[in-house]
Amino acid sequence: MACPYPPITDYALIGDGRTAALVSRTGSLDWLCLPRFDTDPVFSRLLDADLGGSWTIVPEDIVRIHRAYRPRTNVLDTTFTTTTGQLRLTDFFPALHEHQKTRFPLAQTLLLRRLRCLSGRVAVAVTIRLRPRFGRQTPELRSFAGHWYQYGWGHSQAILFASRPLEQRGALLLGTLVLEAGQSADFALAYADEAPVELPVPQLFDTFERLTVDYWTEWALRCGYTGPYREAVERSALVLKLLTYAPSGAIVAAPTTSLPEWPGGPRNWDYRYCWLRDAAFTVRSLLGLGYHEEADAFVDWILHATRLTQPELHVLYTVYGEPDIPERLLVDLDGYRSSRPVRVGNAAARQFQLDVYGEVIDALARYRLFGRPLDREVYRFLRGLAEVIVRRWREPDDGIWEVRSGRVHHVHSKVMALVGLRHLERLAILDGVRLPLERYRRAAEEIERWLVTYGVDPARNAFVATPGGEPDAALLWLALQDVFLSPEHPWVIGTVEAIQRELAHQELVFRYHRDDGLAGPEGAFLICSFWLVEALARLGRLDQAHEYFTRLLARASDLGLYAEEIDPRTGEHLGNFPQAFSHIGLISAALALEEASTSSTSLRLAAN
Repeated sequence: MACPYPPITDYALIGDGRTAALVSRTGSLDWLCLPRFDTDPVFSRLLDADLGGSWTIVPEDIVRIHRAYRPRTNVLDTTFTTTTGQLRLTDFFPALHEHQKTRFPLAQTLLLRRLRCLSGRVAVAVTIRLRPRFGRQTPELRSFAGHWYQYGWGHSQAILFASRPLEQRGALLLGTLVLEAGQSADFALAYADEAPVELPVPQLFDTFERLTVDYWTEWALRCGYTGPYREAVERSALVLKLLTYAPSGAIVAAPTTSLPEWPGGPRNWDYRYCWLRDAAFTVRSLLGLGYHEEADAFVDWILHATRLTQPELHVLYTVYGEPDIPERLLVDLDGYRSSRPVRVGNAAARQFQLDVYGEVIDALARYRLFGRPLDREVYRFLRGLAEVIVRRWREPDDGIWEVRSGRVHHVHSKVMALVGLRHLERLAILDGVRLPLERYRRAAEEIERWLVTYGVDPARNAFVATPGGEPDAALLWLALQDVFLSPEHPWVIGTVEAIQRELAHQELVFRYHRDDGLAGPEGAFLICSFWLVEALARLGRLDQAHEYFTRLLARASDLGLYAEEIDPRTGEHLGNFPQAFSHIGLISAALALEEASTSSTSLRLAAN
């Protein structure tokens, strides 16, 4: 009997730049939101095995399963070896260039699932249980023209095509197909929310598959990283592309909600939105890989999303830049492995996180230093952010980890406020822009005095999370910037070493060990683990950095995907999946290792 909630690394991600689906190792599609990442799902078995709905395609008498993305693509192939033959299931959303979309009829959202018997004779059970609104609604279903089925709920409708007839039982479609070597079967789900659904054209499925493979291959080949970890970096870039909402350029933190940071625990958050904090990390990673168009689109989204709240920033926004994201609980859902509550929306949108201001300035500064221009409007925006920092840096805030135990003075937040002011001074000098730099310098000096007075623990010779507190993995960022202290500074080295001693299990790093207002444990945080690799590289400890990075790569799923956290004891991935933050961290660490290795080689050559 199949596990009702398989490990989250059993899932693969496919998508189309508007939404994404999770497909299990056994061929069950258990998560799909329509029409966008942040709208309600039509398949949500991931969060309720009974209520949620799924689309299963499962051969009988399976002996072995092998799955892989086609090289340099997001096209998923799952090969089932059974007692009687071998079958390949191919899952993908068509990805076409804009000029190709004018030639071929293509629904706003189209999901293709294709079966081909490779040898022998294989029986396949198909069950389609589409259940909108987190399984709370049963759609109307009618068949027409033999192999076509129309779903309707509210003002929405979807069309399913099946090349082999299925039996209808109310809103349920099911059947058993028997395929012999060389035979195939196709399924397609089409959806549109703003116009009548464009019917799938079966004669074009081969063309869509070929064009999709070409699209992803061409995109992946643009990756400028040439170091030894090319495969992992390329896969992480492909994940980030899947998590990008193409119409706006926003990148969601994850395609899922409420996958727990610990099974059965309450840390279950909705990550289907875009965090401004991710901006600095994302822009740097995209530019470092040579994806300038994607970086441009993301910067444009930052400016668009913040237009209604400037100069004040919200922590997160929807893919369309809406700041109001109320949080509500779906108390009737079981939750993944009975992890409750299931949440929709995120109350962190109302928090004050001072570091975000510095991180957005940092993102735009890095953008400019990569040769991308900043116009007068951008500088007006940056000046507004700096004024907020000057006015509010003395206030306690909610901090990078969005804890719900109340505001305190976070050292990391003050560090990033300082980084933002220093970056803006550099930019003003670089572009000859008139800004009140003396005002910014005075505030920066005050922040620096506060940091060295209250932020350092003399006994540890290290910075701590809060005055008189303990280490915090976010302070690894001290080694990743160059506008406050250099990586060679004793306090920076001491901070990295304190985090290794007190928060790390070798390559895996926990965020903190203080009360965050919630019961129960959590796993080691993957982006912090990648930050440690980057920090070690910048400290010149390359052997250890490469060793830890190699271990982290070995902890990926078989498809190269990462969740938000990992349990060091079991290796189980925890939290929403896959997590953009983790993949951004991987890319950034790989780039840092390449840069440090190149510098080390240059120094050795110069010495000889």
